[in-house]
Amino acid sequence: MSHSKVVIIGSGPAAHTAAIYLSRAELQPVLYEGMLANGTAAGGQLTTTTEIENFPGFPAGLGGAELMDNMRKQSERFGTEIITETISKLDLSERPFKLWTEWNDGPDDKPARTADAVIIATGANARRLNLPGEEKFWQNGISACAVCDGAVPIFRNKPLYVIGGGDSAAEEAMFLTKYGSHVTVLVRKDKLRASKVMADRLLAHKKCTVRFNSVATEVLGEDKPNGLMTGLRVKDIISGAEETVDANGLFYAVGHDPASALVKGKVDLDEDGYIVTVPGSSLTSLPGVFACGDVQDKRYRQAITSAGSGCMAALDAEKFIAESE
Repeated sequence: MSHSKVVIIGSGPAAHTAAIYLSRAELQPVLYEGMLANGTAAGGQLTTTTEIENFPGFPAGLGGAELMDNMRKQSERFGTEIITETISKLDLSERPFKLWTEWNDGPDDKPARTADAVIIATGANARRLNLPGEEKFWQNGISACAVCDGAVPIFRNKPLYVIGGGDSAAEEAMFLTKYGSHVTVLVRKDKLRASKVMADRLLAHKKCTVRFNSVATEVLGEDKPNGLMTGLRVKDIISGAEETVDANGLFYAVGHDPASALVKGKVDLDEDGYIVTVPGSSLTSLPGVFACGDVQDKRYRQAITSAGSGCMAALDAEKFIAESE
């Protein structure tokens, strides 16, 4: 069993930014990046994004996996110890905190590591609909982030579809009008869940159409390696009628699931499962435990804001450790 001053759990921009800051502060952080933790590869959601054009410092853009590989190398360069194991259990009842990994089978179930402070940066995963064709055309026409992917050339001046009926769906649809030829929003019910202001804007937008009582049933596209999405099967749930429509992009706006199960019942979560932090900080309800990135951010969910919150968590943890010594 090893002891560290700070352990970071996660592998996305928030986790690696925290690691870089803590390493430079000579606190020798340990980062558990996970082994397909929550079904996502090390590097988080960005590893499923083909091209990133809105992360400062890369005017020509770069792939999501490449960005995360660069962050990982930078963490290691400054001395972060990165362990490719998934933390499966935490004991936060007293300090030092105790952490177990999935494969920890030591004598007497001893923890794999103890820590004076823990940073939770486990992220969140966009909900998928598991439509036929979804896996094949994910990131080749299907996305869960219009702000991240909407400007990609494959969507320019093409018919685009959004699934969802809340504020996020309305915001994404109107954002996509900058790029697509027309945006259609599929709403399962007979009305929008979005706020009245957002609903009114969406319904009045000349480049948007809202189809109520409608669901997607299949994603269609090119039958070749890395083929692109070209169509969508849409069903009217009242009449049962189905049709095939031209669609070069499909954006899910049906919510995210924060990866907060590890700390459920240990720190305060909101009604959607996101870790609650003190506004303007990474402090959770439990001293010594900090949260950053998408596991505590339900609003922005961008690589750059995650990185910023990782910096906050590192500085908060550094201050906590200094005051505890």
